[in-house]
Amino acid sequence: MLRMLPILLLLTACTGTPSTVQPVTPFELEPYLGQWHEIARLDHRFERGLSEVTAHYSMRDDGGVRVLNRGYHAGKDRWRESEGRAYFQGDNNTGQLKVSFFGPFFASYNIAKLEPDYSMALVVGHNLNYAWILARTPTPSADNCLRYQQKAAAIGVETEDLIWLSDCLPTASH
Repeated sequence: MLRMLPILLLLTACTGTPSTVQPVTPFELEPYLGQWHEIARLDHRFERGLSEVTAHYSMRDDGGVRVLNRGYHAGKDRWRESEGRAYFQGDNNTGQLKVSFFGPFFASYNIAKLEPDYSMALVVGHNLNYAWILARTPTPSADNCLRYQQKAAAIGVETEDLIWLSDCLPTASH
């Protein structure tokens, strides 16, 4: 059993919530499903070079969520897709899920801010090195983008490192 402990710790290490983040509650999965556009993100190798990034969420037969991420890589002149699965980490009334794109390895998907009409969201991972601003449209208003950038900064995200994929660049950051 002691030999399994490092493996168990590795498998659960990426499913926490940053101490500055309180996942949204109440949360309803049904209105969250559907297409989202990536408006801004922190840089990571798995999305490097991608534009026009979308995430589509739908129900799985096992009660989880099917996650289909898609983005265009201009340098390679092709689209990239990645399919994963997500499940609630706690109760179904809190925007705190875990997502996996390969094998038994899960990462946190913490919804830190969400519009009442589910039109825009701020998502962070197990730490603040993973952050995304998502919207239902590819070009939300500059005011909304600024509010989400400010929320990200307030919880400790390095917002000067955000890569903006949308035309809604907040005026306060540039």
